[in-house]
Amino acid sequence: MKERIEQLLEEVNAFAAKNIEELEALRIKYLSKKGEISNLFNDFRSVPNEQKREVGQLLNDLKNKAQDRINELKEAFEDMLDGKDGIDLTRSSDPVALGTRHPLSIVKNEIVNIFSRIGFVVAEGPEIEDDWHVFSALNFPPEHPARDMQDTFFITREPDVLLRTHTSSVQSRVMTSQEPPIRVLCPGRVYRNEAISYRAHCFFHQVEGLYIDKNVSFADLRQALLYFAKEMFGEDTKIRLRPSYFPFTEPSAEMDISCNLCGGKGCPFCKGTGWVEILGCGMVDPNVLEACGIDSKVYSGYAFGMGVERITNLKYQVKDLRMFSENDVRFLEQFKSAH
Repeated sequence: MKERIEQLLEEVNAFAAKNIEELEALRIKYLSKKGEISNLFNDFRSVPNEQKREVGQLLNDLKNKAQDRINELKEAFEDMLDGKDGIDLTRSSDPVALGTRHPLSIVKNEIVNIFSRIGFVVAEGPEIEDDWHVFSALNFPPEHPARDMQDTFFITREPDVLLRTHTSSVQSRVMTSQEPPIRVLCPGRVYRNEAISYRAHCFFHQVEGLYIDKNVSFADLRQALLYFAKEMFGEDTKIRLRPSYFPFTEPSAEMDISCNLCGGKGCPFCKGTGWVEILGCGMVDPNVLEACGIDSKVYSGYAFGMGVERITNLKYQVKDLRMFSENDVRFLEQFKSAH
């Protein structure tokens, strides 16, 4: 028994562990209920009476030294994890920078949240589309310039397969698959064959809205857009609607908001007018409703569409559209606190 105690004492004095898992394995091997030291205590009953006092003291010393050594190693590991020695072993060897949402994602999510509060739900569709969903169902005549290769990226011409030029294609898909009432918001990326510059790009992002029900009026459209403008740009924001033309709405309008930089007084940003255009809108043309299988004599509706880049420019005064797609970290880091 004494020889076994001395052997275990040498092992205890030599305890070493590279990590907390190895240390726990040592504790289990020597100090658990079925460990080496516990087994010696179980064998203690067979020790002759005249040796029990001496052997018992040796056993207690062995157990205490083993426990002290385990505690000592455990504290050393805890000190390293707490960084008390100036080294955090849990950190990556390479610095990890804090990420951020893209400014376009921040603004798109804000637009979606605003309209979701008045009942709009998000609908999405494919970016590669056919002619019918992008043009024909939306009342574009065959000779419309948007159908030209100078304006649209075509993948094949017979049949016409193309990259969508607006997210209105999602609206035509919804109208042909759902019964009114319909109240959807369609965010997504669109493509147009344009030269890339500080004010234009070959791809950009839109959010379009569609509401179809019985007795929907232009007044309903105006009220929804006024609510959006005040929520997005501030309670003091004013709007105005100017007559315009779009193939899929009649009557149609473009909406301006009072310049959020000068408060409508006139500045270089609004070109001295006090107003800034942000979106197009109008009542859904009856031809569009009929093409999608909706009775235009029973139902009416409104639609609107805005460029996310345009709204982001107004909100954050980003003057070059190319900044949104160049992934310049110096630019993106400015939006860390914006979400």
